[in-house]
Amino acid sequence: MTIDRRQFVIGAGGVAAASSFPMPAFAQAKPKVVVIGGGPGGATAAKYVAKDGGIDVTLVEPARQFTTCFHSNLYLGGFRDFKSITHSYDKLKAYGIKQARQMAQAVDREKKIVRLANGTTLAYDRLVIAPGIELKYDSVPGYSEEVSRKLPHAWKAGAQTRLLKRQLDALKDGSTIVMIAPPNPYRCPPGPYERVSMMAHVLKAKGHKKSRIVILDPKPNFSKQGLFVEGWQKHYPGIVEWQDPKMHGGIKSVDAKTMTVVTDLASYKANLINVIPAQTAGKIALDAGLANNTGFCAINPDNMKSAVDANIYIVGDATIAGEMPKSGFTANSHAKVAAMMIRGELVNARTFPARYTNTCWSLIETDDTVKVGGTYAAKDGRIAAVETFISKTGETAELRKQTQAENMGWYSAVIADIFG
Repeated sequence: MTIDRRQFVIGAGGVAAASSFPMPAFAQAKPKVVVIGGGPGGATAAKYVAKDGGIDVTLVEPARQFTTCFHSNLYLGGFRDFKSITHSYDKLKAYGIKQARQMAQAVDREKKIVRLANGTTLAYDRLVIAPGIELKYDSVPGYSEEVSRKLPHAWKAGAQTRLLKRQLDALKDGSTIVMIAPPNPYRCPPGPYERVSMMAHVLKAKGHKKSRIVILDPKPNFSKQGLFVEGWQKHYPGIVEWQDPKMHGGIKSVDAKTMTVVTDLASYKANLINVIPAQTAGKIALDAGLANNTGFCAINPDNMKSAVDANIYIVGDATIAGEMPKSGFTANSHAKVAAMMIRGELVNARTFPARYTNTCWSLIETDDTVKVGGTYAAKDGRIAAVETFISKTGETAELRKQTQAENMGWYSAVIADIFG
């Protein structure tokens, strides 16, 4: 399956066709939509709500640029530079989107108002919340936001990604890297294991003979496991060691001062420790009472509306999205469905049944890329897979190279789609 830009834009939710219908002829004040969060979910939603006119759209995002978590592992591995994964919001101005460069402080659901950090308020007819994830630092004993400045998580791209890259590049032969992988559910299921592949690539490229990477995983298995294990054995023999809970017995503590990770069965002295803690929906969604006891937000799979507030749509990593994984592709797909439904409600634009798509590519070594994905639809109260696919072990080098070309092509297409 090869995705070009035209297929990508048209295929995810049918919004290109759905949003082309005219506004009602009578004059009235434009309905107001506020979008919180400028990642792949929020920026896409703002663009697709605004692009055919008739709606006043404000994007609430304090940052002037967005660094993608997807492909940040390729930056770690030296396959991309940092500038190439960092993007401006400037092109969104062409769609008439207003940008509030403030943090969203609170949502008053009764009054339908968003309060910003500077004290100003924004009224809305519909609200889109795309807050991404919140990290549960204390899910790993000894870890904290302060400790993350020495032991990076790099699960929110930006300064943390650069810190991890500096630490990786500084390692000498004979070093030990310990990764503490996250429990389910979390952002980008194959992400930790692609990261390990990129770390191993850097060690191998520098000629390391004695360095190793130990993955301490709270899960008994992980996404694309057979493909990653095959790749590690082929490209990085003796470097990568994965341990499930039966092998390590549980994470007891991490100590930034001694650079030690203690499990129930062993203690590891490390030169680099990458801790990826458990996750919840972003704070603004939690504070607004939109999450349930899982820490994530239930949605109506037919339209991405919050299960607890019909005036709020939630997209991306913060959602309980059934069989769809948490990914940048997923967030972009969610946002297009939400935008279509919002335009249907507010300006009588035509709508279609929700259809969702996702693909997650993972680079294991130069031109050796694997993928998993599918198409999805609402079924029995949840988002369910209609059709799925996954790379196979033993694929030819030429096919894996084509998959990497597809990966890079998708990134260019999705960035153009998100940011204008």
